[in-house]
Amino acid sequence: MTAPATPVPASDVRATAAPASDVPVVGVLALQGDVREHLIALAAADAVARPVRRPEELAEVDGLVIPGGESTTISKLAALFGLLEPLRARVRAGMPVYGTCAGMIMLADKILDPRSGQETIGGIDMIVRRNAFGRQNESFETAVDIEGVEGDPVEGVFIRAPWVESVGAAAEVLAEHEGHIVAVRQGNALATSFHPELTGDHRVHALFVDMVRAEQARRSL
Repeated sequence: MTAPATPVPASDVRATAAPASDVPVVGVLALQGDVREHLIALAAADAVARPVRRPEELAEVDGLVIPGGESTTISKLAALFGLLEPLRARVRAGMPVYGTCAGMIMLADKILDPRSGQETIGGIDMIVRRNAFGRQNESFETAVDIEGVEGDPVEGVFIRAPWVESVGAAAEVLAEHEGHIVAVRQGNALATSFHPELTGDHRVHALFVDMVRAEQARRSL
C-alpha cells in the first residue's frame, strides 16, 4: 500500500467544462492514498475524473475508484467524513466501483485479520488477507494475466499488497499470482491487489470505465 499522495485540486482532470452526457464521470475517493495517479489514469481512459471527499461529491459520479493507501486509515476517514454509509448504499445500488490494494480490502465482505475497529464498504463476496505479500521492503513487480484485459500481461505493482483467501459463488476470479487470487470481479465491483495506476498502462482503468459506461447504458433504457 502506498503513502499518502500530494493533495489534488477539486476540479475535473479531463476538463473544467461540464462533461458531455455520454462521458462517464468517475470519482476517486480522495481521503488518503495514491489519488492523483488514478485521476490521471482515468482521464487517459476517456473518463472525467474527480476527487471525492464528501457525500455530495459522491452523489455526482457514475463510478468510483478506491485507491491504495492504508485500509484502516481510509475506513476511519470515510466514517469521519460521513462517507461510509453513502458508499455502502451506492455500491449496494449497483454503482460501479474499483478498488486497488487497500481499495480491495475496503470492498471485501470480510477481512481475515482486521485491525481493531476496521470496517469495510463490502460489495464483493470474498475474504481478504491484509499485507499478505509482505512488508514495504518486500514490494515487487510482476506480469499478471487478467481476464478481460486484451494484449500482453499487465505489469502488477505489489506494495504491502493483500491477496484474496477465498471467494463466494457470485465472485469471479480474474487473475492469480503464485496460486493466490489478486483480481476479482462481482457484478459492477472490481478489485485488484496491485497498482496498475503506477505503470502508465491504463488498460485496467479502461476496463473499469467500460463497466461504468455499460451501467450508464443499462440505466438509460
